[in-house]
Amino acid sequence: MQVGGLLFDAYGTLFDVHSVVEAGRAVTSDPQALSALWRQKQLEYTWLRSLMGRYEDFWAVTDSALTFACRRLGLRVDAAERRRLMDAYLALDAFPEVREVLARLRELPCAILSNGAPRMLEAVVTHNRLGEHLRAVISVDEVRTFKPHPAVYALGPARLGLARDAIGFVSSNAWDVAGAKAFGFRVAWVNRLGAPPEELGVAPDLEVQDLGELARALGR
Repeated sequence: MQVGGLLFDAYGTLFDVHSVVEAGRAVTSDPQALSALWRQKQLEYTWLRSLMGRYEDFWAVTDSALTFACRRLGLRVDAAERRRLMDAYLALDAFPEVREVLARLRELPCAILSNGAPRMLEAVVTHNRLGEHLRAVISVDEVRTFKPHPAVYALGPARLGLARDAIGFVSSNAWDVAGAKAFGFRVAWVNRLGAPPEELGVAPDLEVQDLGELARALGR
């Protein structure tokens, strides 16, 4: 896969959304279940809000998803516990290979293109000390809708100054991979969990298990 620049999804691709499990231990004996349901509803609410034309930023969506998950699991969470859970999204851990891989890709312009609200993205990039490796951190707030809307992907070529077919889009989310490929990007799917592809009539140009494998495929 030959590309002139790279756009990375943030959540699940660079940053491990399930690192909130540690914060969840304070409110439940099954923090994995809380994390999984929270993430599921977070994504569902982005899609539903896009379809309804009722945008709220990703912080508000994440908060609403947490409310649902706690109610569904019968968890009683006080204000301080809730704040700690939400704040965990500002300090998600990057996957172990991320910093090294971005350093190896330094000759390519790299950016994040994410559903995240600007302050969420700024916080997590700063927490993991990735800013020096990124040309831009792009939020869907600019177009007030969520992936996989084409208007979101169109932010990438505008910011990188490259044609869409010269950009490699990297995501661990199969639905995001489909949206980016349909838009016209060259797409790498970081399939960390060995999941089957989505049945949406498009396929990634490259499938890898982690970002290290991606860097090797790009000759870095």
